[in-house]
Amino acid sequence: MEIIHVSAECYPVAKAGGLGDVVGALPKYLNEAGHIAKVVMPMYRTKFLNDNDWEVVHKGYTNLGSYWFTYTIIKERTNILGFDLYLVDIFGLLDRTMIYGYEDDAQRFTSFQIAVVDWISSWSHRPDVIHVHDHHAGLIPFMVKYCYRYQHLQNIPTVLTIHNAQYQGWMGWDKSSYIPAWDPWKRGMLDWKEMINPLASGVKCAWKVTTVSHSYLDELRVTANGMEALFEYEKGKCVGILNGIDNIVWDPSTDKYINDHYSVKTVEEGKLKNKKLLCETFDLDINKPLIVFIGRLVGEKGADLLPAAIGDSYYYIGRKMNFLILGSGFPQVEIELEHLKSLSQGDYNFYAGYNESLSHLMYAGSDFILMPSRVEPCGLNQMYAMRYGTVPMVRNTGGLRDTVIDYGEAGGYGIRFNNAIVGDITQSIWRAVELYHDSEKMEEIRKQMMELDFSWESSVKQYIDLYKSL
Repeated sequence: MEIIHVSAECYPVAKAGGLGDVVGALPKYLNEAGHIAKVVMPMYRTKFLNDNDWEVVHKGYTNLGSYWFTYTIIKERTNILGFDLYLVDIFGLLDRTMIYGYEDDAQRFTSFQIAVVDWISSWSHRPDVIHVHDHHAGLIPFMVKYCYRYQHLQNIPTVLTIHNAQYQGWMGWDKSSYIPAWDPWKRGMLDWKEMINPLASGVKCAWKVTTVSHSYLDELRVTANGMEALFEYEKGKCVGILNGIDNIVWDPSTDKYINDHYSVKTVEEGKLKNKKLLCETFDLDINKPLIVFIGRLVGEKGADLLPAAIGDSYYYIGRKMNFLILGSGFPQVEIELEHLKSLSQGDYNFYAGYNESLSHLMYAGSDFILMPSRVEPCGLNQMYAMRYGTVPMVRNTGGLRDTVIDYGEAGGYGIRFNNAIVGDITQSIWRAVELYHDSEKMEEIRKQMMELDFSWESSVKQYIDLYKSL
């Protein structure tokens, strides 16, 4: 089969979160399984673009409402990612350094989708499946069904994967002219609550809809930022498939970002060496358990709870643990986390921003990773952490529920708590400190986690079965 993945992100080309990791891995494993998987994404002005070799494969001319534009498709020549990678360039819209955050994002991603469909419509053959990811590509299933100029593509099966339903790409109806001429009787396939909603349109129009964990699929029928009724209505075509992780990229025995490698047999020694480097770099006490947070400092990740949880932990438990935070997001949260640095007694630090190399070192050198998420469709950080022998401390939601069993239960290996509140987080920190000082149990859990299989192989088989069913 030939599967075309359409996405706003793909690691290592451009990544803002888990979407990029998934799109950078799933196609590679589909190819290894004997299929032809390709990725199409915008041509942001990134380091990856400058560092690799490209060829122009197509030039086209189409419109975004009354605005006519030329688009260019370029292809990476060497197959360096393990799959064919295509970038779409549109002057003035996609030629930006950042992925998101512009006032004209609605125009940018709508034009991107139009260019992708326009390009595919020019092919002499048809792909077997068009697999779109999140709202940035959510209008494509509508376009191939109901836009007049593309209706010759309507028999190509489409699959929508929802990585995060909080973001839906809303547009006012004044922007309906952006979409190539379409059947006005199908207005309802674009509309949700009197707005054009690309994610809702994708759910309505795609042949199949997947979410990135089983629990998240169930949760969307209860809390989906206003789309709960739609997920309940369309539940018959929705499937939960847990994300995997790339075991080649995330392997403590070969990780290119760390100097001191280790395996399940040498985990204690290896983690200690990496922890020592972290503690020396960030002025932390190596004799205390090291709890880290890696991610966006936003409400859905529970990051706004971190300053109070850290403060309460020091007050109620004592200064028995280290905290190291890596991330950026809400300015107020960054200010509060930065302020805590002045109160550190060699047991707290904060790195504002994102650093891929540092994140790998933190997985390798920390004892625990804290994930107090309010929403976590799948979560990859907890899987990365377990691969490196780092105990996850997670809220009982979404993919965190599906991948982490509390160590107090039979066969358990992590720490789970029920509510995204300061009290529950503080309680989990107390449990982490207690577990850390039970060295025999800690060693047992580390080795157990490192032997868990969260690789893509099982997930890829489920996607292949899904494609075949279409």
